[in-house]
Amino acid sequence: MSGPTRSTRALRLWYVLTGLGGFLFGLIAERRPFGNDVFAHPVVIYFVLVGLCLIALRVVAKRPVPELIPERSMLLGFACGLALFLVGNFLAVHLLR
Repeated sequence: MSGPTRSTRALRLWYVLTGLGGFLFGLIAERRPFGNDVFAHPVVIYFVLVGLCLIALRVVAKRPVPELIPERSMLLGFACGLALFLVGNFLAVHLLR
């Protein structure tokens, strides 16, 4: 049996990075490090950074992103990142004071 394929590794990396990024942004969200504006909220900045990373992946790979990460997996990664953002925010507010 062979090891994980390139697409499997890309999906794992996608899920890990979106989840970890969401969690870390959730930890700092209460402090509002980017300002108090709506567009400076950490969850907005997080999703903008994820979008920029997808654009960078498109440029570097020279292939459409859905060939590397299917649309459903992209949406699941976004949902995972948002859920872990909320977990990180909860931990920062209630447990890490």
